[in-house]
Amino acid sequence: MRYALIGCGRVAGNHIKAAKNNNLEIVALCDIVPEKAQALAEKCQVQTEIYSDYKLMLQEVKPELVAIATISGNHAEIAEYCAENGFNFIVEKPMAMSIEEADRVIAAAEKSGVIAGVSHQNRFNIAVQELRRAIDNDRFGKLSHGSVHIRWNRDENYYNQDDWRGKWATDGGALMNQCIHGIDLLRWMFGDEIDSVYGSTRNHQHPYIEAEDVGVAVINFKNGAVATVEGSVNTVENLEETLCVFGEDGMVRLGGMNASTVDVWQFKDEEAADEDRRIIEEKAANVYGNGHTSLYLDVIDAVNNNRKPYVDLYAGKRAMELVLAIYKSQLTGEKVSLPLQNFASSHMKDAFKKK
Repeated sequence: MRYALIGCGRVAGNHIKAAKNNNLEIVALCDIVPEKAQALAEKCQVQTEIYSDYKLMLQEVKPELVAIATISGNHAEIAEYCAENGFNFIVEKPMAMSIEEADRVIAAAEKSGVIAGVSHQNRFNIAVQELRRAIDNDRFGKLSHGSVHIRWNRDENYYNQDDWRGKWATDGGALMNQCIHGIDLLRWMFGDEIDSVYGSTRNHQHPYIEAEDVGVAVINFKNGAVATVEGSVNTVENLEETLCVFGEDGMVRLGGMNASTVDVWQFKDEEAADEDRRIIEEKAANVYGNGHTSLYLDVIDAVNNNRKPYVDLYAGKRAMELVLAIYKSQLTGEKVSLPLQNFASSHMKDAFKKK
């Protein structure tokens, strides 16, 4: 399958690794700074065409699968273009920066019939898959409550890498960029359907960015469960991404740097395989984890069999929608009902400026 990557920044290496692991033919790399694309090709030992204009690249090399890993503020525009022109794609998180953008991407993909997935790769963690299987098999009984804690570090050097980082229109803050993976997992595990969200965010330690560096929220799910979110980039160093699920018949806590290890696995109806599940500890080279390869494998199979990917555009929208709902709650000081209508990260402009 002919493959091209648009955007050759921080996460691009994981995409190239996943493409190589799945034996894709890497026909082109594109970045508005072509030297970045060339450097990535050399680092990953890839012989391929280099472009600075993604539209020209698509026209000339005609890939069967495109990955979009540009700045967050451009994801929706490029995804919509790919959809309108018949290119299957994987788009990095967040898939868009507004509800309107997400809806346009979904509409374009459905109209053209392209296969489109979103890079929420932590869904493919071994520990996450086991937790999801336990939920699907109703081992928890009635779900009570849960939480996700993303306690990472991002310092001034990180934000100085690119001028789009930490800005409302092009990136958002800790919740939209770093914490959206954990937020996606939490919403997914509790059935996706949400009644309301109350959130509070702050910028405490990063005065050189526009957006939040810490956020907390309380989520009321339609199934009656409640959950909390705590996400920040204010720890002294990367600490953890922890996901907890509690039900009447069981409790699970996933930990590690990206919810890839099992810290607690306890159920009333003990199974023989539970002993093995308790010792799951998936090692990864970086905070992005190992899930890109599995996510790519799934999307490739979806293209070959004309089916929806495991993590489709609606899943991507739901994760982004929950972050935007937390933002809106901070902006209004009120509880926010879902589904969310007509809200964008850019609506938070000046949210933390002193009055």
